Amino acid sequence: MPARTDRSTDPEVLAWLLQARRGTAYFARKLNELTDAELARDSLLAGWTRKHLVAHVGYNARALARLVEWAASGVENPMYPSASARNEEIALGATLSPIALRNLFDHAAIHLNVEWRDLPDDRWREEVRTIQGRTLPVSETVWLRCREVWIHAVDLGNGGRFADLPEPVLRRLHAEIPALWESRGEVFAIPDGALADQVQWMSGRAGALAGAGDPPRWL
Repeated sequence: MPARTDRSTDPEVLAWLLQARRGTAYFARKLNELTDAELARDSLLAGWTRKHLVAHVGYNARALARLVEWAASGVENPMYPSASARNEEIALGATLSPIALRNLFDHAAIHLNVEWRDLPDDRWREEVRTIQGRTLPVSETVWLRCREVWIHAVDLGNGGRFADLPEPVLRRLHAEIPALWESRGEVFAIPDGALADQVQWMSGRAGALAGAGDPPRWL
């Protein structure tokens, strides 16, 4: 019988699993607050409706689950066949009915959570490859999902705030984003402000620090 609790015993993995699950619940709450008609309206991401955003978050869970399956089995299972296939999947997902989109998010999130839960303790350091070609331990899929659900819950544009993100998530983003800029040779002064406001600005979402100019691209 599969484990009914997490098989990982690593405190750091378990701590980030908790944040990812809380973020999933937060995204679900913001999604459930939207009517079906409101799903068709624009999100806060240029060029994407809320339906595009929900499709993206749902398919992202499926893609990360494939990486966890790769780590569990040792058989390569990429996130997507290609970047273009990923984009086509999101575009097609945006045409789904509201109930189908809601089901996609729910079922994909459950599937990913089960794959994490049942991954043996000794497989969490197995290396997998992201759609960008980066090789990383499968434990990093938890962080990738964590930032995905927390930030995109705000991008739904119906009351989510960066101030709602847990401090550990904000602090990790605050360290990660400038490090990515630096790795590309881009340096930019971070404006003064509250932690949540700084992270919102660094992620390219302006907010309270909109007057500080545009930061370098993040992802």
